[in-house]
Amino acid sequence: MTLKGRMALTMLLAAAGVLALFVATGWVFWADLSPEERLVFEPILSPRSGLLGAMVVLGMVATVAVVKSLHERHVAVPAKLAEDARTLLTAEQSRRLVPVGARETRQFVKIINELADQRQGLQDHVEQRVAEARRTVEEEKNRLAALMSELSQSVVVCNLDGRILLYNNRARLQFKALSEAPGAAGGGEIIGLGRSIYTVMDRHLIAHALENIQHRLRKSAVQPVSNFVTTTRAGQLLRAQMAPVLGAGDTPAERPVSGFILMLDNITKAIENEARRDELLHTLTEGNRAALANVRAAAEMLDYDDLDDALRKRFRGVIRDEVEAMSKRLESSAAEFADSLKARWQLEEMMGVDLVAAAQRRVENQLSLRTKVEDVDESLWVKVDSFSLLQATTYLASRLSEEFEIRELRFRLSAKDQLVHFDLIWSGQAMSTETVMNWELEPMRFAGENSPLTVRDVIERHGGEMWLEREKVRHRAFFRLVLPQVAPQEELEESEVYLKSESRPEYYDFDLFSWSDKGHELDDRLLTELSFTVFDTETTGLNPSKGDEIIQIGAARILNNKVLQSDTFEQLVDPQRSLPPESSKIHGITPDMLVGQPTIGKVLPAFHAFAEDTVLVAHNAAFDMRFLQLKEEHTGLRFDHPVLDTLLLSAVIHPNQDSHRLEAIAERFGVTIIGRHTAMGDAIVTAEVFLKMIPLLAEKGVRTLGQAREAAEKTYYARLKY
Repeated sequence: MTLKGRMALTMLLAAAGVLALFVATGWVFWADLSPEERLVFEPILSPRSGLLGAMVVLGMVATVAVVKSLHERHVAVPAKLAEDARTLLTAEQSRRLVPVGARETRQFVKIINELADQRQGLQDHVEQRVAEARRTVEEEKNRLAALMSELSQSVVVCNLDGRILLYNNRARLQFKALSEAPGAAGGGEIIGLGRSIYTVMDRHLIAHALENIQHRLRKSAVQPVSNFVTTTRAGQLLRAQMAPVLGAGDTPAERPVSGFILMLDNITKAIENEARRDELLHTLTEGNRAALANVRAAAEMLDYDDLDDALRKRFRGVIRDEVEAMSKRLESSAAEFADSLKARWQLEEMMGVDLVAAAQRRVENQLSLRTKVEDVDESLWVKVDSFSLLQATTYLASRLSEEFEIRELRFRLSAKDQLVHFDLIWSGQAMSTETVMNWELEPMRFAGENSPLTVRDVIERHGGEMWLEREKVRHRAFFRLVLPQVAPQEELEESEVYLKSESRPEYYDFDLFSWSDKGHELDDRLLTELSFTVFDTETTGLNPSKGDEIIQIGAARILNNKVLQSDTFEQLVDPQRSLPPESSKIHGITPDMLVGQPTIGKVLPAFHAFAEDTVLVAHNAAFDMRFLQLKEEHTGLRFDHPVLDTLLLSAVIHPNQDSHRLEAIAERFGVTIIGRHTAMGDAIVTAEVFLKMIPLLAEKGVRTLGQAREAAEKTYYARLKY
């Protein structure tokens, strides 16, 4: 029975007791009177029976008030303080108890708060020492993170179950490109800490590669790696190199394999280029074979002296037509082959402003020549061999400095059509076209550097051009280097910035090497071992059964008791119905924001994949789950994941608290609310609150998923239906 129920029962019993006391006293008093005395009292009491009844009721009310006051003072207040103290002890150590109740109780609360302050001080001291001890380890991890982020190759580290333990940003972007999910939600369902690599790759292929590696380890191979090529569900070709992660041991053969590293390259375009070149060669050889046979036959016929003029003219025409066709075929093949060669040249994409900055540094450092920048379009990206291009730039600057004694060189960067104009500008003496050609064709030698390449070689490698141009009005001239332009690379969102210090630890979870869910039923698993998808939905209204629809889903994952802030799912949804203005006032989503967004039929499969192999958690989960379950028939998906509700769990932990709203729970646990009534904001707050609940549930003996669900189902709020 709850505390409120016990209080109500106590008041009822007290009132009944007072009534019984009055009745018993009256009966004893009346029984003790003699018949004569009763005759005297009866006329006195009968007219005053109403007054006696009122006195009895007044006595009952007074007794109930006293009992209620005593109950609140000596039972309710201590019970609530006990819950707050338990929260302080287990979940929110910065929380302090509010002094209430009797003077002695308030003094007791003061002592508890002083002890809490003392413990906080000791913990701060210990945490400081621990932080210092971890600093070295953290620096090592940061170096690894920096190395990983700089790699142009995708790197994914997995445990033996295929669960992803670590990945770099290149892998995130590459996997996102493989995703078939819509918009901002794309990619989150196939890459993330704890997710399975088998979502992308065949399990048997990985097992076979691991077997090869273990065979090489047993033979003490110098490089125990395995290489293979595989096809993804999206039809992309991935070339993979797998290397083992070894445990402790005296020799490599004794060190057990605890996981593996995959280095991935998407070779789809390379294979396509190879296929195109093969087709080109085939067309060139087979196409010309028939043409040569025709030419040879026609030439042999022309050797006959008795051939009449008409046939001679016809055979000459055959030779002319076939040779022209061969010539066109050769020219076309030569052009396509040149394009293929350019595609194979290892050019790198970089921002134009970075190229200009690098050229400035190089010219100033090597030539001691002053430089300036004018009119640089910072949005431009170029595809260049930056080393050879900077060599050419510095070479031209050195010749200008030595032969024309210029004192300043300016850089300009602009775009025209699909090309970028990189200008080297100077003021001074005019230059002849012949001099420019000589500079272009001479090997580059300057400031102690020698290169067999010429400026023209460098320009041709980029498929570009260079020329001299004069600005007569301003008495200056410039070299214009025309370079290929590329589309800007995708800017990383703040949540994706790999080197952001507070987000970096989320990419590391080496404890997962020892984590496995094989052979365990989820109900028997400890809450601390499970991974969770904490989610929230925003809707057009509160009646899912009467046509209201989801307009936004936000979700975050919890793995190893950490909220993965960067492993999230957030997507607006076109509800295909009107959005009531009163609904917009709550969540701030307006009808124009939903124009062009995917429908629920496209979003739910991605969310289902995002939540795969996890326990769903939500605040007032019955509401959100009802919306999902109503779509099961339409989408063919089953949301049969285990579900936990933080509202019900709050009632389990704090049965004596007045409110179990998300704001009230967050306030009790000291969780800062950001973005309330947005799907992602509420999902993050719910996740933080849920993590605070786990140790409090353990205090009550609720440690496994099954125990948590059983305890939640017994609460009053579990009766709510949608």
